[in-house]
Amino acid sequence: MTLTTTELPRLNLTNPDPKALAAEILEALKYRVGKDAAVATREDWLTAAIKVVRDRIVDRWHESTKEAYEAGAKRVYYLSLEFLIGRLMRDAFSNLGVMDAMREALATLGVDLDVIAALEPDAALGNGGLGRLAACFMESMATVGVPAHGYGIRYANGMFRQEIHDGWQVELPETWLDHGNPWEFERRERSFEVGFGGTVESVTSKDGRLERHVWKPHDRLLAVAYDTPVVGWRGARVNTLRLWSGMPIDPILLDAFNAGDHIGALRESNKADALSRVLYPADSSEAGQELRLRQEYFFSTASLQDIIQRHLSQYGDLLSLPDKAAIHLNDTHPAIAVAELLRLLMDVHLLDFDTAWDISKRTFAYTNHTLLPEALESWAVPLFERLLPRHMQIIYAINAEILLEARASDQFNGEEISRISLIQENGERRVRMGNLAFAGSHSINGVSALHTELMKETVFADLHRLYPERINNKTNGITPRRWLFQSNPGLTTLIREAIGDRFLDEIDALKELDGFAEDASFREQFASVKRANKERLAAMIMERQGIRIDPSALFDIQIKRIHEYKRQLLNIIEAVALYDQIRSHPERDWMPRVKFFGGKAAPSYHNAKLIIKLANDVARVINRDPAVRGLLKVVFVPNYNVSTAEIMVPAADLSEQISTAGMEASGTGNMKFALNGALTIGTLDGANVEIKECVGDENIFIFGLTAAEVAERRDNGYAPRSVIEGSPELSQALAAISSGVFSPDDRARYRGLTDGLYQHDWFMVAADFDAYADAQRQVDAVWRDSPDWYARAIHNVARTGWFSSDRTIRQYANEIWNVPA
Repeated sequence: MTLTTTELPRLNLTNPDPKALAAEILEALKYRVGKDAAVATREDWLTAAIKVVRDRIVDRWHESTKEAYEAGAKRVYYLSLEFLIGRLMRDAFSNLGVMDAMREALATLGVDLDVIAALEPDAALGNGGLGRLAACFMESMATVGVPAHGYGIRYANGMFRQEIHDGWQVELPETWLDHGNPWEFERRERSFEVGFGGTVESVTSKDGRLERHVWKPHDRLLAVAYDTPVVGWRGARVNTLRLWSGMPIDPILLDAFNAGDHIGALRESNKADALSRVLYPADSSEAGQELRLRQEYFFSTASLQDIIQRHLSQYGDLLSLPDKAAIHLNDTHPAIAVAELLRLLMDVHLLDFDTAWDISKRTFAYTNHTLLPEALESWAVPLFERLLPRHMQIIYAINAEILLEARASDQFNGEEISRISLIQENGERRVRMGNLAFAGSHSINGVSALHTELMKETVFADLHRLYPERINNKTNGITPRRWLFQSNPGLTTLIREAIGDRFLDEIDALKELDGFAEDASFREQFASVKRANKERLAAMIMERQGIRIDPSALFDIQIKRIHEYKRQLLNIIEAVALYDQIRSHPERDWMPRVKFFGGKAAPSYHNAKLIIKLANDVARVINRDPAVRGLLKVVFVPNYNVSTAEIMVPAADLSEQISTAGMEASGTGNMKFALNGALTIGTLDGANVEIKECVGDENIFIFGLTAAEVAERRDNGYAPRSVIEGSPELSQALAAISSGVFSPDDRARYRGLTDGLYQHDWFMVAADFDAYADAQRQVDAVWRDSPDWYARAIHNVARTGWFSSDRTIRQYANEIWNVPA
């Protein structure tokens, strides 16, 4: 029985009949999966269940689209190279309010919802915080009622699947699409041509005036759309995540094939396929750099062509584009969209440069996510010009516009003007994509209060002086639906029993929980929920890695992308120092602790991969040493992803947010942990500053240099050797690592890492070590007093509702995009 839209009014979304759902699941299994229940696999049941709920989502999806069209609503278009959406089944079932009914319906068919939900693969569309933020934002835009499209790439293999072989990271293809994707809809009719290389010709009028330019690309392929519906809380709205897949215009060159060149005949297919195959191809080679630039242009032009086509079909002209479309650049990766929009407006739709430039600036907004120069991206001019010759011309035209404006302002000397330039002239000439994104946007936002101020003082100081009204702050947030309601149902139930249900719709109502921190009975219930979450994590570690851990120990967790500025190395060195202290002073009252690490290193990032190996080597030695008496264990969790985070975050007692001050733009892991009742140990970096303000100084462990102090040390000849030699614990730990205590098979393996700390210590690992170790002993002291610890944990939960992505999106909507929310 297939129910029509009229038979499925919206009310039924929140109160479906389990018996009717069971019948629909059987029908979907038979007619849409092609299986009889007697022979269906668990994957078949998963697909059938998703299809049944997806039908209901489609109804609301069509309604949402129709409402936006009829109202002439301004739309938000969110361009991001990453969308780390994770598994969607629980997200959609929960947001639609059909979770309990689907669980009951499946149970009547002999199917366990939790078992099949665990089979859904994590979509390999992102790597870390940037992609997860984009996913949270998409869900929040649907929740608060912002009509939006997310645009990205449909990576067939994504980042990579991480395995650990003998302690080393090994990268394997992530095959998340092996069984198809039941959530998506292929849109062959939404295909757009993408070109590369070639020549640019000028078209002149009869009297010799330049009329327009015509780019004639050498290589051409198609970008084909795949749409995934994104459901807001309680089905309030359904938005679209549109991902592009590369396809050849001619899938096979028949002449070559018939001539016997069977492999060469497929070269166009292979070139197109490569564009949407892997996230972040290694850029250590020129070929890798070229592929990365091709990817960024590929999804940017497809998205802009789609936006323009949609706008013209509804409004008929492009002068109104800024009034009806807000195009947001999530970091610097889609910055080429600025030049591409100008090309489309001038060369295809025949607007003059001044008009096109005005439209572009009023349409684009840009979020900067990093102060690291290498992450702002720049491209060698010869590569850029060979691949995108027309865009190089447009960038020179934009550059002339802003440099003449800077010169006319009479505020800048020659060196300052050179820093404003879109072209880096000192050394190799390169196109600065961060500067392009800044120049082409009416709004540039940072993602924490500290990061935004540092943007003004560092990477964009001169552009900020030229355009002082553009930079603003929008502190990141996370969706509480995914990161509390779904990942921590035990805590969610406990909160509902304590303060009622209002926080489910208004997360700020969590503040009402604050008074329960002094309630002994509530603290005990809170501790019981935490214990259950820790037992779940311990069971996962035992099943996957065969490591037995004690849930009564303090769970100390650092899970994030492996990078030197995030300072996993500092954490590992402190683990070594603690190991030495436990062995040297067994008479002391040590608190049992498990240190968890998780995260991926970029394939070409040698030091990051070495840090993973060090973590595993240290774990092997410590975990096997009987002298430790189980007081310390170290666990590196392979292939960290969203689903793993959903188990680890609720189980954490201590959240490690220990980046070098001034280098983490915001972080969102810090928010997820705090919302789930973990106490933070961290520097005054990124959003830690604002978390400290919200939860109170007594409910967070802050240590180390501030951003200003880090800059001062770097500028004034910091000498790390004297710091190391003045710290007995640090020097002893480094000596053990350097001498091969943890690498007996290669005693020199870590000498480069330790020598770097003695010589320059750019990330201030040595400078912050003693303060970090002292803060960890403070953690031990508070952990020893269990009621005090859980009171502080409850305060963290109660006071972090502000870090909801709903609040962040409302700020974007009101202050940048000018759309109602």
